[in-house]
Amino acid sequence: MKLDKFVIAIIIAVAVAYLYPEAINVLPLNTISSIGVSLIFFFYGLKLNLTQIKEGLKNWKLHLLIQASTFLVFPLVVLCALPVIPETSKNLWLAFLFLAALPSTVSSSVVMVSIAKGNIPAAIFNASISGLIGIVITPIWMGLFLNNTSTDYNLTEVYQKLLLEILAPVFLGLIFNKYLGAFAQKHKNYLTLFDKSIILIIIYKSFSKSFIDGIFNNLTIIELLLILCVSVALFFIVFQVIKFISKTLHFSIEDRITAQFCGTKKSLVHGTVFSKILFQNASFLGIILLPVMLFHAFQILATSIMATKYAKR
Repeated sequence: MKLDKFVIAIIIAVAVAYLYPEAINVLPLNTISSIGVSLIFFFYGLKLNLTQIKEGLKNWKLHLLIQASTFLVFPLVVLCALPVIPETSKNLWLAFLFLAALPSTVSSSVVMVSIAKGNIPAAIFNASISGLIGIVITPIWMGLFLNNTSTDYNLTEVYQKLLLEILAPVFLGLIFNKYLGAFAQKHKNYLTLFDKSIILIIIYKSFSKSFIDGIFNNLTIIELLLILCVSVALFFIVFQVIKFISKTLHFSIEDRITAQFCGTKKSLVHGTVFSKILFQNASFLGIILLPVMLFHAFQILATSIMATKYAKR
């Protein structure tokens, strides 16, 4: 299996943040990332295939399972661990709740379902709609617990920023979809490269601040491996829950593949963008993004292997 190039780029971005964190005080990264985020979601609106979304509304049981897994099952699994979490590890628990509350990723979900010979139209519909649902649901989940912390979290202010930086560009993209949609689809590889470049800038900025503030000073290799193990366990718990429910509902093998692959994905793009808005410039932002990045790397590896196996059936 080839190592995903974007995962390598993320590792390099974190390494550069560790070696040269002072660049955040020299370069206008806040302005660049804010403009970049708006452009990401403008292009997202341009690339949405409205015809496929309308067609996808028919298979409502499959859609309900995928969205419930993404926004309900994941957070509930993480919530089960809250009673045993010590006060000193609350920020790390918040990081896992943030991961659990994120929407599904678009590109990798559709690609993996395609390789595994699943229900591709349903994958496109759910991956596309998940990002829009996440704009509303993710801040609500985080607001339930961030209001009780020292983090300055104002849900009204958060939604105002989401409206300006994310929702408005999406709707603007939808308005121009009719005229520029074909152009966006034709050049989607370049747009994806732009998306990833902005994400790398946000990751660099977040980790630079965390390194400067010494947030990772007390994090050992054992703890880092433990975070990875928890991320892996979270993936497989939800994967098996979806498998059980899919069989109970007598889904076809194609629908079951789509449910498992779309319902277990978490979007690194939305994770980095939402963290910028939800946590502002909190010093522990690097910790918040750590489980998201580890989960992202593992989900690509795991679903690649599974998709290849399903393709041989």
